[in-house]
Amino acid sequence: MNNFWMVASLAQTDGLVWRMLVPGAIGAVVALLAGYLLLQWLNRARLDAGRNEAERMLVESRAEADVICKTAKVDAKAEFLKGEEKLRAESNEMRGELKTVEKRLTKREDNLEAKLDTLATKERNLEQAQKKLGVRDEELGRREQEAAQLITEQRSQLLKISSMSMEDAKRTLLDEVRGEVEHEAAELIAKTVATAKDEALQRSREITLTAIQRYAGEHTCENVVSTVDIPSDEMKGRVIGREGRNIRAFEKVTGVDVIVDDTPGIVLVSAFNPVRREVARRSLERLIQDGRIHPGRIEELVAQVHKEVDEEILESGKKAALEASIGGLHRKQLELLGRLKFRTSYGQNVLRHSLEVAFLCQIMADELRLDGRLARRCGLLHDVGKAIDHEVDGSHQKIGADFCKRFNERPEVLNAIEAHHGDVPSTSPYAPLVMAADAMSASRPGGRRESLERYIQRLQQLEDIAKAPQGVKEAFAIQAGREIRVIVDAKRVDDAVAAMIARDIAKEIEEQMTYPGEIRVTVLREVRAVARAR
Repeated sequence: MNNFWMVASLAQTDGLVWRMLVPGAIGAVVALLAGYLLLQWLNRARLDAGRNEAERMLVESRAEADVICKTAKVDAKAEFLKGEEKLRAESNEMRGELKTVEKRLTKREDNLEAKLDTLATKERNLEQAQKKLGVRDEELGRREQEAAQLITEQRSQLLKISSMSMEDAKRTLLDEVRGEVEHEAAELIAKTVATAKDEALQRSREITLTAIQRYAGEHTCENVVSTVDIPSDEMKGRVIGREGRNIRAFEKVTGVDVIVDDTPGIVLVSAFNPVRREVARRSLERLIQDGRIHPGRIEELVAQVHKEVDEEILESGKKAALEASIGGLHRKQLELLGRLKFRTSYGQNVLRHSLEVAFLCQIMADELRLDGRLARRCGLLHDVGKAIDHEVDGSHQKIGADFCKRFNERPEVLNAIEAHHGDVPSTSPYAPLVMAADAMSASRPGGRRESLERYIQRLQQLEDIAKAPQGVKEAFAIQAGREIRVIVDAKRVDDAVAAMIARDIAKEIEEQMTYPGEIRVTVLREVRAVARAR
């Protein structure tokens, strides 16, 4: 009984368990099925999202590839344009270089043609001279034969008609022949000397023109400026100082005169010594820029500027010697050459003048087959005496020669320095070269500057000469005195007389005036006929 109830209870329990397990199993199956379906749906969604992402990335990649391609094309085109521009620039540069080379070759060809023409002219002259010598030799031979024949005839005649001995006849004939030969020799010598003078004059002109044409020098050089700009009247007062102590201290230290007048904006610096004037000018400019103007500062700054100017003088001398290719100069000689930079003669800088004379001497010496380097040294040092202060007595030629003699310069250089103005005789051919080059440098057009007063006087003299002839109404000097325009009275002067007036005025100008280059005389004769129709 108990077992029955136990089995019954177990059966009831199993049914309960079964009733409990079946719904759970169904739910699990449903859950598994739902999870599987969800997993499938998620995988499909992920696959769709991945496909969309891949398509988007593909579109972006294609767009990016298009952008990169376009950028690459633009960059490539820019590089191509840049390369084309560079190639064009290089081509233009090469064309310019080729043009320059072509110009140089053309210039060299012209020079060679000119030299060939000169050589041809010299050859023609030499051939003519040889022909003349041949004719002279033939003439002398013919005359010798005639003289010998004449002597024979005279000898036979004398023996026939006179009672002279043979010795007396010979002596008489020799005296007559000697007189004739001496006369002919004198004529031949005079003719040869005249020919030599003409040839020497022509040769000297050719050498002078060649030297002037080959050397391209500067025109009028600028003078050393001795004015200082003042920014304001207040600064001018500071320059003067209380009771003038600053300006007195400045004049005492520099050795110059400072002129402060009513002229606005400038102060004048006056001194005979150009180096002192330059030191004072620079010192005053620096004091004005600095603003601290008092005696102590003035002494300090002037000493500093003086040292700088001394260094600049030495450096200028070295540059001049280097430009002229002259070595072996002593330091003191270089200093004197540098001092010439601050000296002028009629507006022409003496250092540039010395360099110009040096190069002209060298060119002429080369034409004459002389030592061009020695001639250049003579020309560079010829005016070195002008750099020595006036405390030393004597002319600049004597002072310069004595100074260079202390440094063992060659006798040709010393004689060229001392004789380049004709004060002493020339003992070498280099002294006349220096004289000629000095004259060419000083007198060539544009070499020296005329003062304003002399310029005005020259124009006034030119107009006075042009107004002198009868029939001239007005005369005007134009183009800085290179041309004179003359207006004549058309009623009193005809065309023939106008031409005569032009020639007379030109002749008077040549006789009365000294001028560079040439002056053109233009005579104007105008006739005006006016009528009115009413």
